[in-house]
Amino acid sequence: MSVDVLRRPASAERQARVAVAVLFFTNGALFANLLPRYPQIKADLDIGNAAYGLAVAAFPAGAIAAGLAAGVAVRWLGSARTAVAGTLVTGAGILAAGLADSVVMFAAALFLAGAADSITDVAQNAHGLRVQRRYGRSIINSFHAVWSIGAVVGGSMAAAAIALGLSRGQHLAISAVVFAIAACVALRFCLPGPDTEPPGESDDGGREAVRPGRAAAGPRAAYVLAALVLIATAGTLVEDAGSSWATLYLSDSLDASVTLAACGFIALVGAQFIGRLLGDRLVDRFGQRTVARAGGLIAAAGMGLALAVPTVPGTILGFAAAGFGVATLVPAAMHEADELPGLKAGSGLAIVSWLMRLGFLVSPPVVGLIADATSLRAGLLVVPLAGLLALLLAGVLQARKR
Repeated sequence: MSVDVLRRPASAERQARVAVAVLFFTNGALFANLLPRYPQIKADLDIGNAAYGLAVAAFPAGAIAAGLAAGVAVRWLGSARTAVAGTLVTGAGILAAGLADSVVMFAAALFLAGAADSITDVAQNAHGLRVQRRYGRSIINSFHAVWSIGAVVGGSMAAAAIALGLSRGQHLAISAVVFAIAACVALRFCLPGPDTEPPGESDDGGREAVRPGRAAAGPRAAYVLAALVLIATAGTLVEDAGSSWATLYLSDSLDASVTLAACGFIALVGAQFIGRLLGDRLVDRFGQRTVARAGGLIAAAGMGLALAVPTVPGTILGFAAAGFGVATLVPAAMHEADELPGLKAGSGLAIVSWLMRLGFLVSPPVVGLIADATSLRAGLLVVPLAGLLALLLAGVLQARKR
C-alpha cells in the first residue's frame, strides 16, 4: 500500500467515513419510526394477526424483489447517490404506510419502502467497504453499530411522538424530511469518482478474482455457504421479531402501555448496538465461532426464559438478550462468505445478503399464523429457536487465530 493511501484517512476519507455513518444512521432511524405505530395501524385497519403478518411481510418481499437491482443501480448512479436516492424513497414509502387507510395500501407502501431499503442497504455497505479499503483496516462493524443507534433514536422518536399526541402523518412526515436532509448533506462528503478502486488501492494490495484461503471446494463450499445463509437468517429472524412483534406482544398480551411497549424494540436494538461495539474486540480475542456460539446461547436462554415466565420487565430484558446475542451474526456470516474460496470476490457476500432477507419475508406470516392458532407468545418461540440454530451452525465460522 502506498504512503499516499495511508495519509488519506486524515482528510477526505475521514469525512467519507462520517458521511457513510450518517447514511447508516438514517437507514436505521427511518423504519424504526414506523414500528411503534404498528399496533395503532393494526387497530385502525381492524385486521387479525395473520392478515397483519402478511401485510408486514410486504416490506421484506419488496426487499427481495428489488435486491438484485441494487447492483445495476450502483453501477449506474454510484453507491453514494444510490444510497441517498434509496433513503428518499424509503422515507416516502414509510410515510405512505403510516397514512394508509386499507390493508392493501399499507402492504403496497411497505413493499415500496422495503424495495428502496434493500437498495439503500447494498449501496451504503458498498460505499462503506470502499472507505474501508482506503483506511486499510476494518471499520464496517462501526457502521452497523451506528445503524443500531439510528434504530434506537428512531424508536425513541416514535415513542415521544406518541406520548406528545402527534398524528402518524405529522410524526412520519417530520421523520422523512429530517433524515432526507441529513442524507443529502452526507452525499457531499462521500468519496468521489467511480466505485471500482484501481489495482493496488485495497487494504490487501489488490485482491484476486477468486479468493484463495481455507480449503473448501465443491459440495463443501456449498454446505458452508448454506450454513452461512442460515446463520445470517437467524440474526434477521430475531431482528424481525423485535421490529414486527415486540410492541404488539407487550401491549396486547402483557397489557403494557403504548409508550412502555415500544421499549421492547428499543431494548433489542440498543443491546444489539452494544454487542456490535464490543464485537470486533471479542472476535479478535475469541474468534468468530466462539462469539457466535455464545451469542446464540444468550439469545436462546434470554428470550426462552422471558417467554417461559412472561412479565413486562422480563420480556424487555429478553428482547435485549436476544439483540445482544445476535449482534455479530450477520456481519460474521457476510465476512465468512466474502472469504469463501472458490467464489469470485463479492459473490458470497451478495448471495448471503440477498437470501438472508427470506427470514424477514417468512417470519411475519409464520409468527402471525402461529399466534392466531395458539398465541403470540408461542409464535415468538422463533427467537430462542434462531439462537439455537446459530449455536449449532457456528462451526463453519473461523476459530480464534493463533
